[in-house]
Amino acid sequence: MPTPSAMKPCSQNPKSNHFLPTSAKEVAALGWDSIDIILFSGDAYVDHPSFGTAMIARVLSDKGWKVAVVPQPNWRDDLRDFKKLGQPNLFFAVTAGAMDSMVNHYTAGKRLRSNDAYTPEGKAGYRPDRATLVYSNILKQLYPNTPVVIGGIEASLRRLTHYDYWDDCLKPSILVDSKADYLVYGMAERAMVDLATAISQQKSQEEICQIPQIAYLTHKLDTPVEIELASHQQCLQSKKAQAANFKLFEEESNRYASTNRIGQIIDEKKVIINPPYPLITTEQLDALYDLPYTRKPHPRYKGKTIPAYEMIKHSVTMHRGCFGGCAFCTISAHQGKFISSRSKESILREIEKISQDDTFKGYLSDLGGPSANMYGLGGKDKELCLKCKRPTCLHPAICKNLDTNHAPLIGLYRQVRSLPYIKKATIGSGIRYDLATPEYLKEVVEHHVSGRLKVAPEHTSTEVLNLMRKPSFEHFIAFEKQFRHINQQAGLNQQLIPYFISSHPGCTLQNMAELAVSTKKMRFQLEQVQDFTPTPMTLATEMYYTGIHPYTQQKISTAKTLQQKTDQRNFFFWYKNECKAAIIRCLKQIGRTDLLSKIYPR
Repeated sequence: MPTPSAMKPCSQNPKSNHFLPTSAKEVAALGWDSIDIILFSGDAYVDHPSFGTAMIARVLSDKGWKVAVVPQPNWRDDLRDFKKLGQPNLFFAVTAGAMDSMVNHYTAGKRLRSNDAYTPEGKAGYRPDRATLVYSNILKQLYPNTPVVIGGIEASLRRLTHYDYWDDCLKPSILVDSKADYLVYGMAERAMVDLATAISQQKSQEEICQIPQIAYLTHKLDTPVEIELASHQQCLQSKKAQAANFKLFEEESNRYASTNRIGQIIDEKKVIINPPYPLITTEQLDALYDLPYTRKPHPRYKGKTIPAYEMIKHSVTMHRGCFGGCAFCTISAHQGKFISSRSKESILREIEKISQDDTFKGYLSDLGGPSANMYGLGGKDKELCLKCKRPTCLHPAICKNLDTNHAPLIGLYRQVRSLPYIKKATIGSGIRYDLATPEYLKEVVEHHVSGRLKVAPEHTSTEVLNLMRKPSFEHFIAFEKQFRHINQQAGLNQQLIPYFISSHPGCTLQNMAELAVSTKKMRFQLEQVQDFTPTPMTLATEMYYTGIHPYTQQKISTAKTLQQKTDQRNFFFWYKNECKAAIIRCLKQIGRTDLLSKIYPR
């Protein structure tokens, strides 16, 4: 452990218009004789608040620590990228990047993708499978006495026993295989600051392990916790035990203010998950976005395009969290169910910064968040929220305690488009149509649609939608009519782009056939569709693996073979000649030839 003097914050940290260093040469230019924290990321280094690595690095730098970033290190050669900056005073921080590396690499059919949006020129192959494991193990091999802290969505969603779709098995907490010392889960700015402070002050292991929002392994199997889950071994032996674990964990994770520690025994060790920090305040969130980002990719990528950056560089994230609780989605598991919104002033300050970009032409690509129209929403009575363990505020019906007033958001939209340097601000991230009031929808359709508006009905079957925790398709039908009516009144010709999922747990060929009939009747030729991909820590993944619904114990079947998935997916594309024969075959197979005339009228 370095001496306390070696760990004093440095006054020569990069400020506005300066990137954090990524090489020994850049470190030397700052006059640093050592580095406090080195962040390894599977993404290219883009100094923009939409990229988690950049935000964590800026937060730590703002507190005075000397922080460097190593983006997309080469793990195949002599490991020079892992050695070039030496040993940090405090710790290494590791993230796979903004996406889970396995989702980034593979399709739902486990086919290797040919591109990577977070890499210069969109090239694939610049990060390994299971990047968190690979980076962490290399660092532990090279620097066994230096703490390694893992985080980001890949680590966050693997903090307990979880189903791994790509290896088709249950795996223990990622802390086991990564050999990392600590895991910070969720949106971890505060945890990282407190962890860095504790290590710099040479706090004891016992004190460090009291920090909220971290997970760690201990040999003390009798460590008391408020919620003791079934052990990893029990989950391997019983799918019911795994399903029960998920229910307990999801309910606890969705509490407004949990104070309970969660424990799970894994062989001779026990993973401890500390409760999270209280919901981040507007002031705290504003402060994160006010940090001196350059808002650009690092100069090392000069002349190269990073697709993910091009997509978001003129967009604004207005809030965190999502109370939708969709069964297949990881947002609430990572960001939390409750909404934290930025102030109007903070959002306007960021828009002004965007306007100063020499590539900005007056068009904001998004005013959004996980769901754009959850900004500023929350419970009317916080005392009721404190008692609630529901994973969703919208299903099976919108919670009566939820304030769905969109007036503040509408007011913000109007203020944004009144700015002299804004020609148009669109809602690129999509909206929850079951939350959209008539006033809100009118505002969006008339002023904030680029020509196409994204919405996500996901399916047409009531049974499947219930399993997805999504509203009835009747809601979408009514919404589509309203959308069309507003367009007609305003003399506009804009489109709805609906998103749908096939092969979700509980979805059958008959459900897909009926989806084809329903969407054809509405004159949709679907484009934005996907096969369900099981990802850790979602209800749908637990149903996929266990074959039961963790809350109801209902038996759930799922399309799993490539042929089964292909047969379901084909129904999306009834309008393509190459899918017709397969669709007819499937309709005969399930005894629904009565639907042939509806899909293929003579």
